Amino acid sequence: MAQQISPRLVATDLDGTIIRGDGTISSRTIAAFARVEQAGARFVLVTGRPPRTMTEMARAFGHRGTAIVSNGALSYDLRTGQVTAVQLIQPEQLAAAVKALRDAIPGIGIAVEYPDGRAVDQVFQPIMFDVDNPGPRYDDAVLTSRPAAKLLGRHVGYSCDDLLAIASPALEGLVVVTHSSAKGLVEAAAIGVSKASTVASLAKADGIDASEVIAFGDQPNDLPLLTWAGTSYAVANAHPAVLAAATHVIPSNDDDGVAQVLEDLFP
Repeated sequence: MAQQISPRLVATDLDGTIIRGDGTISSRTIAAFARVEQAGARFVLVTGRPPRTMTEMARAFGHRGTAIVSNGALSYDLRTGQVTAVQLIQPEQLAAAVKALRDAIPGIGIAVEYPDGRAVDQVFQPIMFDVDNPGPRYDDAVLTSRPAAKLLGRHVGYSCDDLLAIASPALEGLVVVTHSSAKGLVEAAAIGVSKASTVASLAKADGIDASEVIAFGDQPNDLPLLTWAGTSYAVANAHPAVLAAATHVIPSNDDDGVAQVLEDLFP
């Protein structure tokens, strides 16, 4: 699996890429990322997760490194837990996007992620981290009253791909929309924001060219990052579009595919 590259920055998605199907991250993977740092390269976790879910990840990685969260909208310092806004959806665009989603997809539930928390409407079905704690329900005036890191729309009557096909044209010019792996879910960020845009800014600040970056992912929201990075890897369990776009396909998240690559690149 040897590659003739000298990566200076390693960027990886979390869920479905280095986090296994049972929600754990292996000691082998943690050790592999320690090799990256010991070699003088930088590693960045890049995820759609909101910052409130990153405490466990920070602990797992020994409070080292940087995380780009909310699909690029926010930066999370794994050492301090400090959250920095990169670019947020402003209230006017947020309100217009919520209305456009409701018009295009009747019955859709809406949630909004802010830098310091989240809010949901009357019908949004919580997922993953929020299943046991849906919290208060709000009307659209409250949901769209302040800048947001991410807008989420969920309708379990649709597949993610079908929902995205409807939402993308409806939200054009307002926000950038994608989907992750949760059933019937689309996510949107401010225009110009993606995992790639924020990692590119970090790399530029450190004098790192895209050709010196390797990236790992599994879902369509990883595609901008995978296509920007000089070398990209899709885990075997990835979405078909990601498998087609990546430079290499590696073993799955359950088989520690990312760790296998890093062990080879950083012996």
